[in-house]
Amino acid sequence: QLQLVESGGGLVQPGGSLRLSCAASGFTLAAYSIGWFRHAPGKEREVVSCISGSGFSMNYADSVKGRFTISRDNAKNTAYLQMNSLKPEDTANYYCAARRFYSVMCDGEYDYWGQGTQVTVSS
Repeated sequence: QLQLVESGGGLVQPGGSLRLSCAASGFTLAAYSIGWFRHAPGKEREVVSCISGSGFSMNYADSVKGRFTISRDNAKNTAYLQMNSLKPEDTANYYCAARRFYSVMCDGEYDYWGQGTQVTVSS
């Protein structure tokens, strides 16, 4: 079964950190670029970041630049999103997605989606 599974979400205080993981099963993640998205209640889905299959190219939304870092470990078939200096406005359900090609625009259609992991930033 081809799937992506996110983990690592939770409740964190403002200024705190979390690392999200996106584990692939049933396919080789190295052949795919990865995108991270988030969706907060009452808001549209937002692109957070994306990374190419090799890991050499990546891009970030302006709202997270300098705070979030995307990475991947193809040997572990897993991608990551390190989130530092978290703010209440980062609260959302975070999803990872995979597709065959990389685009610096990050958005668009993806082949596989995870179920999401909730991140809540609150004191």
